[in-house]
Amino acid sequence: QVQLVESGGGLVQAGGSLRLSCAASGRTFSSYVMGWFRQAPGKEREFVGCITRSGGSTYLADSVKGRFTISRDNAKNTVYLQMNSLKPEDTAVYFCAAEAGILISMTPRGYDYWGQGTQVTVSS
Repeated sequence: QVQLVESGGGLVQAGGSLRLSCAASGRTFSSYVMGWFRQAPGKEREFVGCITRSGGSTYLADSVKGRFTISRDNAKNTVYLQMNSLKPEDTAVYFCAAEAGILISMTPRGYDYWGQGTQVTVSS
């Protein structure tokens, strides 16, 4: 089992940047695919991106490609979401999640463990 804690959210103006971090407990962090999701008020939770166990590959939603990057540091049990050129429509609660299976999932159902979320608000 793994516990996840996100940090780094906040209020930023459009065009600005934020870096979210997600710290994981446990000694098996490198065995999990890590994903980022977001949920705006009244909307379903949506896929932002994910990163493979080794960090060798990342997958990003079309809406954030070219603006967001995902990375991980397995020695620090931490995954990051660097968000640049933020837009008001990026406003949401951002969640990190861990997938223990063998597939790389882009849906919330594919993930086994979730953090509590961190609020990101982008003002226009």
